Amino acid sequence: MASPVRPMHFEIQADDVDRARAFYTEVFGWAFVDWSSTTDSIYWGITTGEPGTAGIDGGLLPRRGGAPENDQPVNAYVVTMVCEDYDLYAERILAHGGEALTPKTALTGMAWQGYFKDTEGNIFGLHQPDPNAA
Repeated sequence: MASPVRPMHFEIQADDVDRARAFYTEVFGWAFVDWSSTTDSIYWGITTGEPGTAGIDGGLLPRRGGAPENDQPVNAYVVTMVCEDYDLYAERILAHGGEALTPKTALTGMAWQGYFKDTEGNIFGLHQPDPNAA
């Protein structure tokens, strides 16, 4: 039997790539590197943390279809960001043009969890580990 396969890269599609870069830089502190010459199209590599730490890096590119509609069912993978202070990041998300989709919810005995939209209408999760969540 083959070994399990783990995700190693994600992509965010955006109607306005510069606006999306600003959102993720300001909210989560991500770094972007222009890989457009490698892909022969607009493509920004995303570094989400220090090498050797848990997590994955990704890419940002122009959306190739219509933007997600409000109230449509989720039809793509949803990436969840882990953080140390849910309320701090929720505030930053809203301050930089994001939108809350669900309230902060206790995953009893495990964490606080919620879902948001970025400036491009993409859904992502926010997760704060907390064994006292109730």
